[in-house]
Amino acid sequence: MSLELFLQHFFNALTLGSLYGLIAIGYTMVYGILRLINFAHGDILMLGAYFVFYGTTLFCLPWPVAVVVAILGSAALGVLMDKIAYRPLRDAPRISALISAIAVSFFLESLAVVVFTGLPRPVHQPEWLISIITIGGARLMPLTLLVPGVTAILVAALLYVVYHTKPGLAMQAISKDIETTRMLGVSVDKIIALTFAIGSALAAASGIMWALRYPQINPYMGVFPGFKAFIAAVFGGIGSIQGAVIGGLLLGFIEIMAVAFFPELSGYRDAFAFILLVVVLLVKPTGLFGEKQKEKI
Repeated sequence: MSLELFLQHFFNALTLGSLYGLIAIGYTMVYGILRLINFAHGDILMLGAYFVFYGTTLFCLPWPVAVVVAILGSAALGVLMDKIAYRPLRDAPRISALISAIAVSFFLESLAVVVFTGLPRPVHQPEWLISIITIGGARLMPLTLLVPGVTAILVAALLYVVYHTKPGLAMQAISKDIETTRMLGVSVDKIIALTFAIGSALAAASGIMWALRYPQINPYMGVFPGFKAFIAAVFGGIGSIQGAVIGGLLLGFIEIMAVAFFPELSGYRDAFAFILLVVVLLVKPTGLFGEKQKEKI
């Protein structure tokens, strides 16, 4: 394999892995606090992409403004989702919350089909994101470099919030013991709502970049990225932000590089993620950076 071709695959893997990692953060944040897998997370990704699409086409908003509106709208939707579907089940068995998450996912997908129709929509790509640049002989679009850069900035900002602000410290406290944190006077419901808002905003940002990278949107576009990001979160250690990012990057490199070195396996590309999930659950169920959790009966 030539150096130019290797660099091409490397940057493609870095872009895909960054998207997986950014989506996985939403899964890992909610699980870290509530021990809940929010299966509707991938559908927030889809809605974020649709918000930008209709913001620019129907409401004629400038693209950057539509992006900001989409991220804020998705964050608000995440808070609403928590209030309606999850908060009433805080003290219920976990299986009830899991069923609610699956129901919310199906509801959002069906609602999107009704409202947006099931037809795929082409996505407008700003010219400055798709003009070809050359790095080390590899021909790349600026979008290929923008996605890892934006992901790095968002992850750095999130880590600052989690480890250096009062709401972030409250999130850490809730993840350890929600009842004790409540007795100390922390507004647990508000912190959990903030967690859903941040996770949904990151999902919207990743959905927007996903739509730019693969310029077509449909009501089910978040299903497979959501599944793979969940696998990335489990791989890295669900509950760990750093683990989610590293798991996403590793999954992206495994998918791209496996096909690059073994082209005959290209038809099995999606299977690599699920094989990885089985291996991780068998060998190290807590993931690379995960901590053992004591289950409450």
